[in-house]
Amino acid sequence: MVGSSGASAIRDSDRPNFPLVLTNSLVSYCYRAYGLEVESSSRIEALESVRIESAEPAIRLQQGPEPDWVQQLLRLPEKIIKRRLQPAEDAEPSFVLTELGHGQGFQLSYSDGARFVTNSEGTRVWGAYRPPMAPEEFAVYFLGPVMGFLLRRRHITCLHSSAVEIQGHAICLCGEAGFGKSTTAAALALRGLPVVAEDIVPLCESQHEFLSVPGYPRVCLWPESVQMLLGSEDALPLITTGWEKRFLALDGKRAQFARQKLPLALIYVFGARTSELHSPRIEKLPAREAVLELVKNTYMNWVIGSNQRATEFDFICRLVEQVSVRRVVPNEDPAKINGLCDLILRDAQAFLSSPKSSPETIRQ
Repeated sequence: MVGSSGASAIRDSDRPNFPLVLTNSLVSYCYRAYGLEVESSSRIEALESVRIESAEPAIRLQQGPEPDWVQQLLRLPEKIIKRRLQPAEDAEPSFVLTELGHGQGFQLSYSDGARFVTNSEGTRVWGAYRPPMAPEEFAVYFLGPVMGFLLRRRHITCLHSSAVEIQGHAICLCGEAGFGKSTTAAALALRGLPVVAEDIVPLCESQHEFLSVPGYPRVCLWPESVQMLLGSEDALPLITTGWEKRFLALDGKRAQFARQKLPLALIYVFGARTSELHSPRIEKLPAREAVLELVKNTYMNWVIGSNQRATEFDFICRLVEQVSVRRVVPNEDPAKINGLCDLILRDAQAFLSSPKSSPETIRQ
């Protein structure tokens, strides 16, 4: 993965930086991601620096030698919770999630050398990596699956989704990896719609309203998506040297970031791409089917226990009562991405202006 050079990267000179001097004389950096305050011992280029308002940040991220609390956790008995083995030629590394002791801590390990240890509450995280991995690539792990895991430890329901803002509301683009959520969110962002979050969308419930929580100001894209959207694979900066993935910076230059929680209005569940003549299209989902789709598309649903699963099922049932859920059937032809965006915009705008008049099925 490469450093964030390029016109759309967020430069330190473009934003304030508020380092916090700790009592041990080490400088740390203060950020906010997914609604949580993060204090890190190292700079995270993908995040914007903020002042931490609370006495204690929600998450402390440490790097360097293993601190005492990590050494104590690693001496506890281990139990593998999840093992994902990838073929050697696959772009994604193999992954192992290990429980330490009886839930006193957890370790997330990747075959390319990235490793994280967290306490039970998910308030303290230690991470390490080995060359040739760069700090920017390490940060991708932290801001993606590690933060997703920490959110789940906090019993926060997260959709495996991207989200954009339309008329002061959030709409979620939900679905499995490779179905086009991030690409569609980036395409909508390039049309001027602020992005709320990418890949992980935390949800909260407040006074019978469901809110989407902002993630962080980037959309990460594979080169074929950059080619599709901007005509050239190198039109966006690499995340880091040696890794092909690139990012669209939500810094207000080419695209914008929605920094506030927004009421959730619509959820579009992406199906597999198809060559069908009548695609792309949008279909309204019956409530029962919508519940099942959202349960399936919650982020890291395999890490939660039976009690949390039951509580989350009730949450999703209430969500479906309040928020309309539709199915998106995208076309496999990359040239039809603009037609898909037009379709989503027309449907969302019609719903927001007159919810009861929104059609059952809309075609391009």
